[in-house]
Amino acid sequence: MNDSELARQIAESAGRILMDLRQSGLFEGKALGALGDQLANSFITQALRSHRPGDAILSEEEKDSPARLTASRVWIVDPLDGTREYGEARADWAVHVALTIDGEAVLGAVALPGLPLTLSSDEALNRPRHSGKLRLVVSRTRPATEAAAVAEALGAELIPMGSAGAKMMAVVRGEADVYLHSGGQHEWDSCAPVAVARAAGLHVSRLDGSPLRYNQANTYMPDLLVCPVELAGRVIELAARRLT
Repeated sequence: MNDSELARQIAESAGRILMDLRQSGLFEGKALGALGDQLANSFITQALRSHRPGDAILSEEEKDSPARLTASRVWIVDPLDGTREYGEARADWAVHVALTIDGEAVLGAVALPGLPLTLSSDEALNRPRHSGKLRLVVSRTRPATEAAAVAEALGAELIPMGSAGAKMMAVVRGEADVYLHSGGQHEWDSCAPVAVARAAGLHVSRLDGSPLRYNQANTYMPDLLVCPVELAGRVIELAARRLT
């Protein structure tokens, strides 16, 4: 099994575990989310250590180890992106499994079990064209003021949504045109979705257009942009005006 196949199989399998847990009806709300995080993380990390024992792992749900900083191959995973949405029985949550090599997100799989759908960087993804009003996807609970300002300048519609992975996959799937995030995230929030978005031919960068780097000592990432290549320059320009 190659790395891409492994990422997809692990993400899909973790998604099924999470759906089975939720459908059991034994837990709900925050308790369901906490247990989901724990179970999905245990499955993902054990699967990676079994199949790729020489690789390092960075997971939201595990204590970080500085040993990963000297590793070339590092798996970056978010076992349950959108814990709140998962606990609320919504569909806009995801499972992220990505492989970085020397700081680059080279491949990834994002499972959207609530749909159900898994998108992977090894697929030939053809993003549907949209000729109507631009659509900018934002957090359903904490929409960034910068995103709202850019949307207004573009004449774009704001689409509220849950997890970061769900938002980026909405752009990949053609349900939205721009994902602009300026409120800060961690590497596991974006690594797998960025790999999938890049493979789909989308622009991915920091808000100033600089490249995204992973497996850094500080996992915090201040901002992020995912959009079609033809929109990138305009969005970066508008974001720069708002941020200065």
